[in-house]
Amino acid sequence: MLYTRLDDLRERTACRLARTLTEGDGTPRGLAERDAAAHRYADRLAQVEAAEHGLCFGRLDLHGGERRYVGRIGLFAESAEGDPLLVDWRASAARPFYVATAVSPEGVRRRRHLRTRRRTVTGVDDEVLDSTAGPGTDAGPAGEAALLAALTADRTGRMADIVETLQAEQDRIVRSSHPGVLVVQGGPGTGKTAVALHRAAYLLYTHRDRLARRGVLVVGPSPAFLGYVGQVLPALGETGVVLATLGDLFPGTPAHAEESPASAEIKGRAAMTEVLAAAVRDRQRAPADGLEVVVDRQRLRVGPNRCARARDRARATRLPHNQARPVFLAEMLDALAAAAAARLSAGIEAGADLLGADEIEDLRRDLAAAPGVRAALNDLWPALTPQRLLADLFADPTRLAAAAPGLPAAERDLLRRAPDADWAEADVPLLDEAAELLGTDDRAERARRERGRRAEVDYAQGVLDIVTGSRSIDAEDEADPETFSAADLMDAAALADRLEAGPRGTVAERAAADRTWTFGHVIVDEAQELSPMAWRLLMRRCPSRSMTVVGDLAQTGDLSGASSWAEIFTPYVGDRWRLERLTVNYRTPAEIMAVAGRLRRDDEAPRSVRSGGVRPWREPIGPAGVGPIVAREAAAVGAGRLAVLVPTALLDEVRRQVVAAVPGATGGAGADLTGTVVVLSVRQAKGLEFDTVIVVEPARILAESLRGRGDLYVALTRATRRLGIVHTGELPVPPGPVSPRR
Repeated sequence: MLYTRLDDLRERTACRLARTLTEGDGTPRGLAERDAAAHRYADRLAQVEAAEHGLCFGRLDLHGGERRYVGRIGLFAESAEGDPLLVDWRASAARPFYVATAVSPEGVRRRRHLRTRRRTVTGVDDEVLDSTAGPGTDAGPAGEAALLAALTADRTGRMADIVETLQAEQDRIVRSSHPGVLVVQGGPGTGKTAVALHRAAYLLYTHRDRLARRGVLVVGPSPAFLGYVGQVLPALGETGVVLATLGDLFPGTPAHAEESPASAEIKGRAAMTEVLAAAVRDRQRAPADGLEVVVDRQRLRVGPNRCARARDRARATRLPHNQARPVFLAEMLDALAAAAAARLSAGIEAGADLLGADEIEDLRRDLAAAPGVRAALNDLWPALTPQRLLADLFADPTRLAAAAPGLPAAERDLLRRAPDADWAEADVPLLDEAAELLGTDDRAERARRERGRRAEVDYAQGVLDIVTGSRSIDAEDEADPETFSAADLMDAAALADRLEAGPRGTVAERAAADRTWTFGHVIVDEAQELSPMAWRLLMRRCPSRSMTVVGDLAQTGDLSGASSWAEIFTPYVGDRWRLERLTVNYRTPAEIMAVAGRLRRDDEAPRSVRSGGVRPWREPIGPAGVGPIVAREAAAVGAGRLAVLVPTALLDEVRRQVVAAVPGATGGAGADLTGTVVVLSVRQAKGLEFDTVIVVEPARILAESLRGRGDLYVALTRATRRLGIVHTGELPVPPGPVSPRR
């Protein structure tokens, strides 16, 4: 019955979308209304399509006899009378499905979990919530059978949504009403990424009017991570979301080049705001000996005081560099015109008064067009792009020393780069900061658009004139000479609007292409890794400070990453941020956490809810290397996924060995996560999970960074079933419950 209703809804929505696309009265307002309606129907159709798999996954039997079915979307009977046929999992009526317990049943007598494959029910699990039971009844997770089935299933290389198995502590965070920054601290396997994505879906459900206009930004640690989680929100029927790494957040400038951790750490410091501001001021020069230019064999001079006054007046506007530039140019051209006028008036200072205002203005225009003058003024106050400012700064030791006198010479050397080098991820916050400092002098662009607009209106008027003329010629032959034409219904400006109108793209497409776009909500995963400069960028993207931030401070590996949440958010929101904790590890078996937990320096290690029954193993690497060991383990994985996690310095070497030993294996930034075997650095593996993980040379992972302890902790906690360690020397931590493999 539910699927019949879904099919009917799909057909009706598709028909409405098709009909809407053919409608519109031709006016700009009509086109805008048509586009808005088309987007609504397209979004609804996407939601209906996404609900096909796992449409209904639960039932609540309430005290009093009411039954309430829970699913991916809400479905109503055609009459719209009585209770809904299916309750959307995000609706408040569905909340007892996730939070009801025997001690606090929320009015629920029985909770039923339905497992389906396509449109066939494959399993039913019932939980009877007996309010007379003791507190111990709450010890297990809700829907334990369904949860364990999901946890023990083979990984596919793509994250699945957990809408069917959300637990109470996760659901509380998903539905949190906190309007500001919500920080979710959770160790490995607690589902913090899934919680953040489901919170995005929940907010789009409860605040659709606001978020549909501005969209949601999801920031992840790597392209591999974005590929891994990319299907979660579409599977929940939500498409108004931009998924990006930090390196994607300066549109038109890819930033994925490799650089040293030490260089990235320097670029991430908050002090770089002062360095960039100084670099911009350094490009606003007032020569100590004034300015001399030769125009038509005449030497014109502007004194140092007048140059300084022009610079100071431009700075006094407090406009960004490029927007203040016209003020500087105007002042300098006035000074040069005065100097030229004086020469034309026999060199007498007061003789400039012999020229009228029109002659002075002619002089000024001639000077502005003179190549020598343009070159001289551009040298004093150049028009700059963020890319040029940074490229010039990092390529020139003198400029860098002037802008960053507080940095030791050794650190300035780490920032050096060739002018044409590719950009790295840590450059993006600097480019964004530079864009704010520089601004855009858009006068030429506005003039170009105005000229284009006038041309379009002229063209439209020509079309209307042709229509009108044709009607006059043929009027004698027309059966009805009063028939309306386009000329009767609109003027040239309206017709130009109609001709210009075209697809504007979705909110997500427009937001991804616009650096200045501000989002309705921002989600940040692995947030502990972001630098102070990265947070400045993200705060500009979300002035409302509506954010869900997830991470684990114990997993911080980046040198510029955080050591406390307060140090990140207090400068931006004071104490108006909330910390929530996830305490249960659903993914990682207890045997693996017993090994990884030795690396934590706090007492917040999450509690594993299950045992895998397989003890982690370790094995020395023989002369043949890693390849044969991986091939042996790959044969035992079956349909699951195996990851080989290595120190960054060994990535290429181990990848070659593994690819040679295991046909179809991939590795590095372009690894296919849906393949059986992948080789990754620890950074590339952040946020991912695999059935089996082999960690190569843990001592080198630990030694690669000052925060190598966090990196090794990440590597050891990516597995859902089996963990192996291969090494040449001693293990960096006591082996504990790790069995030697002979």
